[in-house]
Amino acid sequence: MTGRNQTAITEFLLQGLPMESERKNLFFALFLVMYVTTVLGNLLIIFLIRLDSQLHTPMYLFLSNLSFSDLCFSSVTMPKLLQNMQSQVPSIPYAGCLTQMYFFMLFGDLESFLLVAMAYDRYVAICFPLHYTTIMSPKLCLSLLALSWVLTTLGAMLHTLLMARLSFCADNVIPHFFCDLSALLKLSCSDTQANELVIFITGGLILVIPFLLIILSYARIVLSILKVPSARGIYKAFSTCGSHLAVVSLFYGTVIGLYLCPSSDNSTLKEMVMAMMYAMVTPMLNPFIYSLRNRDMKGALGKVFFKKKTSFSV
Repeated sequence: MTGRNQTAITEFLLQGLPMESERKNLFFALFLVMYVTTVLGNLLIIFLIRLDSQLHTPMYLFLSNLSFSDLCFSSVTMPKLLQNMQSQVPSIPYAGCLTQMYFFMLFGDLESFLLVAMAYDRYVAICFPLHYTTIMSPKLCLSLLALSWVLTTLGAMLHTLLMARLSFCADNVIPHFFCDLSALLKLSCSDTQANELVIFITGGLILVIPFLLIILSYARIVLSILKVPSARGIYKAFSTCGSHLAVVSLFYGTVIGLYLCPSSDNSTLKEMVMAMMYAMVTPMLNPFIYSLRNRDMKGALGKVFFKKKTSFSV
C-alpha cells in the first residue's frame, strides 16, 4: 500500500560529473575523443575480422564479439553523458532510465563472459596446441557465445524487473552520470533487500567466478611457457599476459569493488571514477590490447590498405 501511495516518478535527473563550469568544454572534448576512439577501434576490428578469411578462427570470433560488446557498452552511457554535458536540464525518462540500466548490465556482463571464453581459448591454444582444433570446435565456440548471450540477457532482465517493482519518492536526482543500479537503489523508498541479494548472487556467478577462471587460465599459460627454455618466448608470454591481465584487473576490480564490496565511506566522486574505469576506459583499451597489437590483425590491416593503394594506382 505504501508503494501505491507514493508519487509516481516520470523522469530522473542525472547529476553528472562534478566539474567546474569553465572546464566542462575540456572534459566534453576529452570524453568525445574517448568515445570516437572506442567506436572506430572496435568497428575496425569487426571490419577486419569479417573481411579477412584467415581471421575466421575461434580466437577472432570471440574478439569480434568482444568488440561488438565494447561498442554497445560504451554507447549505452557515453552519448547520453555528452548530451547532458551540453544540456541545462540533464533529465532521462523513467522508462529510458530502466532501459539504459538493462543494456548497461547486459553488455557489461557479456564482456565478462567473453573475457573468460578468450582466456580459455588461449589456454587451449598454448597448453594443448595439438588438440586445439578438436577442442575448440565450431560447435563449442557457438555454444559458448549462445550461452553467454542467454545468461547475460536473463541476468539483466532479472535486475531490471526487480528495479521496476520498487517505488521512488520525491527525490529523483541520480548522483551519477548514468542510471547506475546501485545509485537507483539508494533513491528507492521501498525494501531493496531482494535486489541486493540478487546482486550478490549474480555478481558471484557473473563476476567473481569468471575472474577466478581467467586468473587460473593465465596462470596455467605462464607455467606452461616457463617449461620451454626460450627467453624470447617467456618475454612475449609475460608481455601478452601482463597487458591482458592489466585490462582484466581494471574491469573486474572496479566492478567487484563497486557492486559486491561497497563501503559506507565511498564518496559519489569515487564511485563515478570507478564506473568510468570500466564503462569508458576498458572498452577503449580493449581494441589496442587484444587486437591491434596482434600480428595477424596488423597483417589484415596491411592487406586492406595495400588493396586500396593498388586499386587507386590502377
